[in-house]
Formats: sequence, C-alpha cells, structure tokens
Amino acid sequence: MRIAGFLVIAALVLAACGRGGDRARSGGGVSFASGPIASACLRSDRKAANRQVCRCIQSVADRELRGGDQRLAVRFYGDPHRAQEVKMSKRPSDDAFWDRYKRYAEVAERTCRGL
Repeated sequence: MRIAGFLVIAALVLAACGRGGDRARSGGGVSFASGPIASACLRSDRKAANRQVCRCIQSVADRELRGGDQRLAVRFYGDPHRAQEVKMSKRPSDDAFWDRYKRYAEVAERTCRGL
C-alpha cells in the first residue's frame, strides 16, 4: 500500500480509536460509537471527518482493536511519523499490532465508506 493510501486509511481509522464512551448504536446497518478515536477524528483537520464517520470508525475500533491498540492509533493523529515507525519496526509486538491495525483499517473503510 502506498504511503498516501495508508495516510488516508489511517486518518479514517484513527478517528475511531479508543474503548469506552457511548455504547455502539445501530443506524441503517452501521453502528456508531464515541470514544478516543472518534474524538481524535473530530478534532482532526481531515475533510472527511464528520460526526457520523468518526463514530462509525470508533465502532469498528471497538470491535477490532484492543484498548491499548486504540490508544496507540490515536497517537498517530498528532504524530503521523509514529505510524511509520511502528509499521517499520522489527519488534514482534509492533508487527502483531500492525496486522490488527491493517485489518481494522480495511473493515473501517468498507463499513464507513460513503457516510
């Protein structure tokens, strides 16, 4: 995946990071939740960031990522270079995180596209 594509997915996905907040709510087959990723998403300067998209991404994060994974993903908003460091890391824990994060990004993109 090209870095530009990664950043777009990361922007959408990171917007949903964090456990907690409201319980996921369903609307037209898509769940919505609030939490750290949704908050980071709403604070971001990304054009696609709106309440519905950010809460959808949070809902996916709640299903796909552990709490610590979500907290790490939120950090990428303020420090995009950190995402690249984690991705390129040789640490087994970073590799495992990146696999979970990629899966989450793919699901979030499919689930929340068009909102």
